[in-house]
Amino acid sequence: MPKIVDHEARRMKLADAVGRVIARDGVNEVSIRSVAAEAGWSSGALRHYFTTRAELLAFACDQVIQRVTTRITNMRHTGTIHQAVRDTLLETMPIDAQRHAEATVAFAFLVLGLSDPRLAEVQRTHFDSMYGLCLQIIENLDTDGLLAPHTASTELLARRLHAIVDGLSIQRLAGHMTPEIMIIQLDAYLAEIILSTDETR
Repeated sequence: MPKIVDHEARRMKLADAVGRVIARDGVNEVSIRSVAAEAGWSSGALRHYFTTRAELLAFACDQVIQRVTTRITNMRHTGTIHQAVRDTLLETMPIDAQRHAEATVAFAFLVLGLSDPRLAEVQRTHFDSMYGLCLQIIENLDTDGLLAPHTASTELLARRLHAIVDGLSIQRLAGHMTPEIMIIQLDAYLAEIILSTDETR
């Protein structure tokens, strides 16, 4: 009986290998050859799935977005609204090894997109996905009467939240703050925009 090959599983393993190369050596070291070596493949075998470096990088970023989206979708919150919002946002931020690797892949496209239109498109997809999450959070808080008094639109508040999350993530990736300090700073901002339980009574 012929062996059944799970091509999608193989593609996902290659995406994981891209992440490891970026995390260890930097995005400039990502190539068909380096990723193939990381995955234990030959370059020829890898080219059956991705013919260019751009295709490989784009797929790796798409996998990060899908993985994070799935985790957030499957979350079940039992604490306060503040805790629920924080936990949701932290799924996108580099607070542990796995999420650090994911954020490294995603933010690598800030630079890659400057010289490659295909990768700029991937970067916009990541940006739009994160902004969409922030907008959903702000709109839900507004609908439930849980936003602190404000005069800005929900769209502007979502962009501010997005800027905070991305800014903290980039500072963490650059080694300018620890995960603990990053979480403290996120909590401080959320305390400014989310009404406490006592204030909603």
